[in-house]
Amino acid sequence: MQFISSEAELEAIYGEPVKAAVAKVSAWLTPTYRRWIEAAPFCVISTVGPGGTDASPRGDDGPVARVLDERTLAIPDWVGNNRIDTLRNLVHDDRIAVMFMVPGSGNVVRVNGIARVTADPAFRDSFARGTTAGALVPRTVMIVQTAEVYMQCTRAIMRSRIWADRRPPEGLPTQGEMLAAQSDEFESRSYDEGWNIRGPANLW
Repeated sequence: MQFISSEAELEAIYGEPVKAAVAKVSAWLTPTYRRWIEAAPFCVISTVGPGGTDASPRGDDGPVARVLDERTLAIPDWVGNNRIDTLRNLVHDDRIAVMFMVPGSGNVVRVNGIARVTADPAFRDSFARGTTAGALVPRTVMIVQTAEVYMQCTRAIMRSRIWADRRPPEGLPTQGEMLAAQSDEFESRSYDEGWNIRGPANLW
């Protein structure tokens, strides 16, 4: 079996990216990307360190991340297995990639950037959750600085039917709305209407 070893070989197979795939990328959290992330209770965090790569899920019963400003997210680290692979990696290599998901939505919003870990007591306390046994706080919080923010094509979710017939929350930004917020070349309604036909017709 032969393997591909250069970008040129890949580009010869796949060709140019479609216009929307380039136009959707932002260096900051646009209002629509922010609304989408604030609706996401689940994400997957990818990091790299001396021991290799790691991808780790994070979930909450509300937003999994807190938007601090247009370039900054905070992700609390709640109770887990104490392997802390993600955190170990970040203290060696601050690069991070996060995929945010909303149950029922075919969209995935991706954030690439850098992250640091803080155990600042006051900041940790701002995430406190009340329980019958007292307040719970995360032991650390990841502070993510965005370099790229963009939505992912819905085909992977559509093919897998991961959400089955579950519907997304009301008011969640659509692909067209997120794309139109990035580029005047796209109109949200016509893009969404076109995608509703184009996407299901071309899954494989």
